[in-house]
Amino acid sequence: MQQTPNRRRFLQGAGLVGAGLVGAGTGGALIPGTALAGQHTGDRHGDRPDLGSPRFTLAVIPDTQYLFDADRGDPAPLTATLRWIQDHRAERNIVFTTHLGDIVENAAAAELAQAGEVFEIFDRRRTPYSVLAGNHDVDPSTTDQRGPSPYLDVFGPRRFRTSPTYRGGTPDGYNTYHVFTAANREWLVFALDWRPSDGTLGWAKAVLAAHPRTPVILTTHDLAHADDTGVAELSGHGQRLWDGLIKDSDQIFLTLNGHFWPPGRAVLRNSAGRDVHVHITNYQDRYYGGGAMIRLYHFDLARNTIDVETVSPWILGQQPERRNALEQREVELTDPANRFSLAVDFADRFAGFAPVPPRPPRDPATVLVDGTVAYWRFDQGRADGTPVPDGFRIADLSGRGNHLTRVTLAGSGPDALRWSTEHHGDQPAHASLFFDGGKRPARGAYLRTVDEAPLNATTFGNGYTIEAFVKLPADVRATNHAWMSILSRFGAGRDAGKTGGDPAEPIATLSMSDGMALQWAVFPVNQDGISTNWGHEMRADEWFHVAVVNDGRRTTLFVDGAELLRNPSTPARGLASSREPWFVGAYHYDRIVEQGFYGWIGDLRIVDRPLPVSRFLRA
Repeated sequence: MQQTPNRRRFLQGAGLVGAGLVGAGTGGALIPGTALAGQHTGDRHGDRPDLGSPRFTLAVIPDTQYLFDADRGDPAPLTATLRWIQDHRAERNIVFTTHLGDIVENAAAAELAQAGEVFEIFDRRRTPYSVLAGNHDVDPSTTDQRGPSPYLDVFGPRRFRTSPTYRGGTPDGYNTYHVFTAANREWLVFALDWRPSDGTLGWAKAVLAAHPRTPVILTTHDLAHADDTGVAELSGHGQRLWDGLIKDSDQIFLTLNGHFWPPGRAVLRNSAGRDVHVHITNYQDRYYGGGAMIRLYHFDLARNTIDVETVSPWILGQQPERRNALEQREVELTDPANRFSLAVDFADRFAGFAPVPPRPPRDPATVLVDGTVAYWRFDQGRADGTPVPDGFRIADLSGRGNHLTRVTLAGSGPDALRWSTEHHGDQPAHASLFFDGGKRPARGAYLRTVDEAPLNATTFGNGYTIEAFVKLPADVRATNHAWMSILSRFGAGRDAGKTGGDPAEPIATLSMSDGMALQWAVFPVNQDGISTNWGHEMRADEWFHVAVVNDGRRTTLFVDGAELLRNPSTPARGLASSREPWFVGAYHYDRIVEQGFYGWIGDLRIVDRPLPVSRFLRA
């Protein structure tokens, strides 16, 4: 029913191009901005979803009423849709399916029985799903206190007693709730009647109270409608549900309804000040009564995104050459109202009822693995924003004596190096240093190892692991900080006897390119020239962990535990040395410090052997 209502010269011109993921789904359907759900891995049985994957799919079926309309319907499209969902559960990682009501047109027993037979496709395989009553499934003049009905005979709670996700319903039988597992957590779905009574709203609140840490998707038939621009607003009954349940229930983050067309969406703010995504989806006004077209909500908790696509499994299952002109247009809907992405910071959105406890600081002794030759952290208890005094010594916690002291570049003040409480979530110390440096002229402050530090002469012939936590300021690309260095070894290549490449280059430097791509450029012991590992361009205003691992033969660059691409296969053993200090936060060329680092640097650790990812500081 519808209502109106690069390095120095030539390398400086080199850029790194990030590639987005684009894929085609089964039968040609596309998922915007994501890898195909076909890349999901099923469980050991091969036909069930992967409940631990951070990527999963919720399938949504809106009004199918014209398919079950006395002697004028056709159950084939819904049959095709349910079979497609069943067949693609593992491939698409479909963890749950919900129908939004108006299953049939006339609330007739024969219509409902026919629809019930189609849903046996799910029942036979215990595929999780929910249904709810729309105004065409029951007497529309009644609430859920209407008593017995053909709808209840077919789709009442008895139908779901063997379902793995069914958890209960109201005494009247017209409202149910379901709990499914995805991304290693529970999610709750309300399937509410077309007109839930006040008692049902109280029941729903009790269910929420019994599941206080579970995010909730509310489905019902009538909640919002939209205009031709796709902007949704609450209907009269939707306002009642908002005021009586949704607004004050922070767990409800997504609502889905049918009933009206065209499709649309809105974002409302609940009483806690957090977003509630309100979506209407219905295709009964389109060719063949919508043909049991479905919405697929692809949740990606790693990307903090929900990608939405709208496809017709019934048409996808047909031979392309036999599709008529109308079917060819309906195989998928790619307009902005039907194919879009939602940015949802799930941890932040659920923080009010299911906060993720921050990882506590770790004692230095717990991260001093065998072979640690230097470990520096900046949690000396100084107030946030306080300058690090000139000459201040930061102890090497490895016990090897590789202490650091502050050096201030000419013309820079005390604030060029400050204590900070900013830190990476997996960083052992909950503190960092903010380096406020730049170049032309060189400015800022940095840290250097003391003259007697053993590290100054170490050449790492058996390999090494160098780690750092880093955050770049939001304006880093708007200002001139190309080639600034996180960590470097003082001395030019020629000071270590190297004549290949550019012998004026630093002996070793972990730097950020002009495009803020990571670079590890060094003179190995066994080479006359420079060996360079390249990373991708890093995001600003976001902490990351970088690790450089050399196994005595080759060097590999990692970001956040992920191996990067541009690691040279040429053997590179050890690090050349001029027996001079290491710098934290300063880049030098031809023995001249050209600039100070700009950004935050957290814990740094150097180990004289290669470490696996599982032993990194972030692990």
